[in-house]
Amino acid sequence: MDDEPPSEDTPLRIVLADDHPLVRDALRRTLDTQPDMDVVGEASDGQEAVELCISLRPDLVLMDVRMPNLDGLEATRQIKKEVPGTIVLILTASDWPYDLSEALKAGAAGYMLKVAPIPETIDAVRKVAAGESPLNQELAAQLLRRLVEDVPKGRRIPEGDPLLESLTPREAEMLRLMTRGYTNQQLARNLHISVSTVKKHVRSVISKLGVSDRTQAAVRAVELGLLAEHQRE
Repeated sequence: MDDEPPSEDTPLRIVLADDHPLVRDALRRTLDTQPDMDVVGEASDGQEAVELCISLRPDLVLMDVRMPNLDGLEATRQIKKEVPGTIVLILTASDWPYDLSEALKAGAAGYMLKVAPIPETIDAVRKVAAGESPLNQELAAQLLRRLVEDVPKGRRIPEGDPLLESLTPREAEMLRLMTRGYTNQQLARNLHISVSTVKKHVRSVISKLGVSDRTQAAVRAVELGLLAEHQRE
């Protein structure tokens, strides 16, 4: 990836993208009270969000979906193309399943509803920054199944492909479990290793797949057909 992940001692640099000033103000005041978070920019539409991310290269964007000039999904696609190391967490009023799956395909790490309590939003931000998924296991599995259905039948990565060869057997198994929405704690229990070891493996998988977070690692695996045989089980 182009960007190094923030260190544990460095506050998470966040951009807020929402066309409602009151929403942005409330989010900024809340996040700025967190010692590990720093709001470095605000955007009132998708195009402004893209431009801010290119210039500021934040660690994370809280992105609304429905905004003027450029909607949040297209803004997410452009941000992930221009600044792939920036994590995008969708924050919207819509809970339409189509929006959720489209957000993941656009490159988002997760999806939070605006009606969610503030502590849940803060927790989701911390989770994605730490390499966890903000989606619960059931929702993550449901969305990935939808993505699998969209992958062309019979699509495969040939044996000997550099991407396949770069993954160790442990990383490949971990990636399969990640597509089921397993948390770090669940991965540790299932693979009989420590949580710290899990985090190292997850970071390695994310890096090798060229994505910014574990959700997109799972999406990337599905899109490439890496898990096609596993998904038919």
